[in-house]
Amino acid sequence: MSWEDLVSTALVGTDRRPYGADLLADAAVEVVRRRAGRRPAAPGHEADVAPEEEREAVGRAAARRLVRILAGQYIRVLPEWLAAAAASGRRAPSYALPDLLERGRRDRSMRAHLGVLAGERGRWLARRNPDWAYLLEEPTGEPGGQVWELGKAGDRRAHLALLRATDPARARRLLQETWEVETPDDRADFVGVLADGLTMDDEPFLEAALDDRRREVRQQAANLLTRLPGSRLARRMAERLSRVIGTDQVNPPEECDKSMERDGIRAKPPRGIGEKAWWLQQVIARAPLARWGDPDDVVRRRIPDWEDEVRAGWVRGAVLQQDAAWARAMFAWDPIADLLAVLPPGERQHLAADFVKNREMDSQLIMVLGGVPAPWHDTLAAAVLRKIVQVAATQPWNLGELGRLAAERIDPALCDLPVLARPDPNVQEVAALLRFRADMLEELE
Repeated sequence: MSWEDLVSTALVGTDRRPYGADLLADAAVEVVRRRAGRRPAAPGHEADVAPEEEREAVGRAAARRLVRILAGQYIRVLPEWLAAAAASGRRAPSYALPDLLERGRRDRSMRAHLGVLAGERGRWLARRNPDWAYLLEEPTGEPGGQVWELGKAGDRRAHLALLRATDPARARRLLQETWEVETPDDRADFVGVLADGLTMDDEPFLEAALDDRRREVRQQAANLLTRLPGSRLARRMAERLSRVIGTDQVNPPEECDKSMERDGIRAKPPRGIGEKAWWLQQVIARAPLARWGDPDDVVRRRIPDWEDEVRAGWVRGAVLQQDAAWARAMFAWDPIADLLAVLPPGERQHLAADFVKNREMDSQLIMVLGGVPAPWHDTLAAAVLRKIVQVAATQPWNLGELGRLAAERIDPALCDLPVLARPDPNVQEVAALLRFRADMLEELE
């Protein structure tokens, strides 16, 4: 039987689909066979070979460390190794490709880096294994004069993003020229690139995209238009806001009509939220926040009805509209990581450091820190390390995730901080991984 038939039989059960042999034994044999490879070409037919590599492989030390990581030593730093190796312009060693490609099949976040690191051999393998075919759509990092006309989706997106960063208007015009012939998946992917350098010059194109057949395209366009207070969508949302928020009462929408859905409001609420509450949150989140006044004053107001929904709308609006002033004010009321992401990196880390200093060890602290990307610099690193020392003395069993986050996100250049010399085992675990990462990055420079 084929692998698909074996899986199907296992799912429905041999009672419903009789199997004349040992299903598990046959499945084990098939797993080994699939790992071993595929049948060679038929006799007399010359199999093609992988093209010559154009990129140099990473050095021996970096390759050996990759093997150790793939074998399980600090496996959570694999994304950092991939990002650093891809940024170096080199490729992964060929013998690591099957493991990397298989991991990329299960973890989509790895794929963009694998497009660069896999090289010619990786793409040669991907053309022969359907499970790895995803690689053929990822950016290769190779420049090309005709990449927009002839390139794969990943390279075209990378090209558009690079052009958007240097000449936003030209990037938008390029996308407009081919918009009608792009696939629905590519349209949804490409419209998000316009977030970089977004201005009112993009408004007519995005307004038209609200009528696209693909829901993801419409949602992306609505999200970007929400960031433009002068857009037609923002004016429509402001009008809706004036109908639901009175001087002394809140009147949630009675329905979610087609015009609201066109402007990005989703009709079906998540589980646990009522329809009216859900529509109210979205109207508030998509209407220009400036209509409320100064956020520091607004968050102190008492709201007689629907207070939780109104405040949740402010939080969603701060994130959706990328409004730093509102994010700062709302974080003081509801400290969630999404609000930190709106702030500039330096301020984000200082705010997170203050939160760590003033917060007891709990799941909220972990969630906030989880939203602060690496590398953590001096202020935040010092605050987290002090928290580890403090908690280690009273609740050592409660340090697992905090220690892992610190070891994986503190800038490895800080691996010689005095606090890391403490003999406490929890601190030494952090110090060991920081040293591992410092050596790893040095090997890839």
